[in-house]
Amino acid sequence: MSAYQYPYLSAHQTRTHEPTVWQMELAAAIEAIFAKGAHSLDELIEGLNGSRVKPPEGGPWTAENYTALMHELGA
Repeated sequence: MSAYQYPYLSAHQTRTHEPTVWQMELAAAIEAIFAKGAHSLDELIEGLNGSRVKPPEGGPWTAENYTALMHELGA
């Protein structure tokens, strides 16, 4: 009997395309904000508003436009 092997999992198995430059910058900004100790959505939004990455429609980040974007991106 052979040893059990875990099924293959890909961290990007739900991707339909490669991320855009803007999406990569957003991901880097989010990682940096969490690395600085953010734990809540409000802290994340505050950090994003202090970053150079702006929402697709411009203006400030809000909890509403952030969560809508994450839903759209499938995150």
